[in-house]
Amino acid sequence: MRFIKLMLLPVAAMMLFVGQVQTADAGPRYSKQKVVYHINYPGGPKDKKYAGAMRNIQNHINAVGAKNLDIKVVIHGNGIGLLTSAKKAGKLQSAVANLKSQNINFQVCANTLKGKKIGLDQLYEVFKEDIVPSGVAELAHLQAQGYTYIKP
Repeated sequence: MRFIKLMLLPVAAMMLFVGQVQTADAGPRYSKQKVVYHINYPGGPKDKKYAGAMRNIQNHINAVGAKNLDIKVVIHGNGIGLLTSAKKAGKLQSAVANLKSQNINFQVCANTLKGKKIGLDQLYEVFKEDIVPSGVAELAHLQAQGYTYIKP
């Protein structure tokens, strides 16, 4: 019986250590980050893909801290559906509004707006200063400035 107790002691200690590692605060782990999220795809049924992308961005903020992040979301092509869908009240609008309130910058491709004949009034909270000449050129420009590229 004593042998079994002695064998369980290291196992219990290891479980305690593993538990501490899994619950450790990630705060000091991450330094300042510059990130560009790229959205150029349709949202799918019930805008599920767009909602997932907004969750990814919020999870990023939660992990690193808003003060440590400079996040830009570049939208072009079919991704414009994110901001046309967000124009309607609902969860997607709330998610976009929440991210904007945390200084997340949404940049919209002028070529997409022109090609799809979409006016700013058809988009949720997009203003002239949010328009970039080309979505893909903006992605390259931001990456050259040290932004990490993420496509959720």
